[in-house]
Amino acid sequence: MANLLSRRQFIIQWGHCDPAGIVFNARFFEFFDRGSWGLFATALGVQPHEWPSAFGVVGIPLVNAGARFIVPARFGDVVELTSQVTEFRRSSFDVAHRLELRGTVAVEGRETRVWAARDPADPDRLKSRPIPPEVVACFQVT
Repeated sequence: MANLLSRRQFIIQWGHCDPAGIVFNARFFEFFDRGSWGLFATALGVQPHEWPSAFGVVGIPLVNAGARFIVPARFGDVVELTSQVTEFRRSSFDVAHRLELRGTVAVEGRETRVWAARDPADPDRLKSRPIPPEVVACFQVT
C-alpha cells in the first residue's frame, strides 16, 4: 500500500520573490504548509475548521521543518508541489514535499507535525493526541 499523494500546481507570484526575482526561501515553507493542510483536507474529506467537531482536534501544528534548495524558482514560473505523509507515529507524523519546476526537482522539504487538541487542563495550550487509526487509513491507497 502507498500513501496518498497531493499535487498542486501554481504560478510563482512577484510577492513570493526577493529583489533578485527568485523565490525568497522562507516562502517555500509557506508552500509546504499549504501542501500539508490541503493534503489532510483531501484525505479526511473535511475542511480544517470542521476538525474540532469531526475529530476533536484543532489542527496539525508544525514542530520541525527543513528544506534542501536545488534550483531557484522565479517570478512567473509554473511549479508543482507534491506532498505526502511518509510516516505516522502515535501522535506525530512526517510530511515530505517536492517542488518541481519544468520536471526538475527545485526544492525538497520535510515537516514533522502533531495531531493536536486543546489541553483540558489549560485551554490556552495545545496538547498532542493519538492519531486515530481511521485517520491513518484515509491516507492509504492501493
